Amino acid sequence: MNKPIHITSEIGKLKTVLLHRPGKELENLMPDYLDELLFDDIPFLEQAQVEHDRFAQLLRDKEIEVLYLEDLAAEAIADPEVKAAFIEEYLDEANIRGTELKALIHDMLSSMTDMRELIDKTMAGIQKVELPELKNKGLADMIESDYPFAIDPMPNLYFTRDPFATMGHGVSLNKMYSVTRRRETLYGKYIFKYHPRFKDADVPLVYDRTETTRIEGGDELILSKDLLAVGISQRTDAASIEKLAKNIFDKNLGFKRVLAFDIGSERKFMHLDTVFTMVDYDKFTIHPEIEGDLTVYSISQGENGELDIKEEHETLENILNKYLGINNVQLIRCGGNNLTAAAREQWNDGSNTLTIAPGEVVVYDRNPITNKKLEEAGVKLNYIPGSELVRGRGGPRCMSMPLVREDI
Repeated sequence: MNKPIHITSEIGKLKTVLLHRPGKELENLMPDYLDELLFDDIPFLEQAQVEHDRFAQLLRDKEIEVLYLEDLAAEAIADPEVKAAFIEEYLDEANIRGTELKALIHDMLSSMTDMRELIDKTMAGIQKVELPELKNKGLADMIESDYPFAIDPMPNLYFTRDPFATMGHGVSLNKMYSVTRRRETLYGKYIFKYHPRFKDADVPLVYDRTETTRIEGGDELILSKDLLAVGISQRTDAASIEKLAKNIFDKNLGFKRVLAFDIGSERKFMHLDTVFTMVDYDKFTIHPEIEGDLTVYSISQGENGELDIKEEHETLENILNKYLGINNVQLIRCGGNNLTAAAREQWNDGSNTLTIAPGEVVVYDRNPITNKKLEEAGVKLNYIPGSELVRGRGGPRCMSMPLVREDI
């Protein structure tokens, strides 16, 4: 287990994890543009950082190595040629409509000698007031003169689970649902290609950001060394799951089957891990509202390398029992059996737990009913505050990308 990526379950003891500490990108959120940036509210950055630091320290106290996306990205572009390539690609994807404006920003970023400062700026976005006045405004610059940003911020970055997902020794480098999040995957591309920790490991890509159909890490769960679960959701297409499954089987990463969970396309169920997470060998959190209409498809490798896809007709418990090889799967319902509590606590990510060892999880402290149900089921809870972090609609699993877990 000396590879930089080693993930064969959701519950094996967590050894190394990737986070992003919320930065100035949150201070560039504005009420008029929240919908485009996938936020419902504006977190208070200072308090969000306090909460995130508590989260990171809790993990360190559990002897988990904590890495930061912004640090790895800065280290990955240390070489001048790599830095130049990153800036070019970043600007090409930043939706800058004015030629002179793009050249101005290119000069600004290229002149930066501190790579961490450069990465932070690309994440935070660039307000027009930060730049010198354009001498020769083109039509695009004139028409968009009221829009405050030359480059939009990336406020969703602290949800490191989504831009890419680790599975086996490989990575799914994702095509994000929203245009506003697609640049996030650029950091993963450069980290896995150029960072000293990964560049010589020949990390296999099982999905690439250049694909035409979308998939996000919150929909990708590694239930065992043989079994993946992927949500068909607001953020992930069914066609993407077929592509992912074929790549996984063709690259012989060890997985034998993919379960595709059709959870619908509502924002409140944006990812599979907002309604379903694994917390122990035989225990899962689930939001009761998805159970009645949930359809599950089983995907395996058939003859001649073709995919064998079948609709499952049993209960979710029986499907999980069958493919995990156990007899007594327990579904722990978010909010208990109270639909009002379930809806409220699911909105506050009561189902979005990060398992750090079998039967031990990290949860927000703000979901008392769900947390009590977890404790009654024998799960050990580690609480973190989340009054500001939760405003981005994500919990501890959303905010973490495991890189190494022990096998179970």
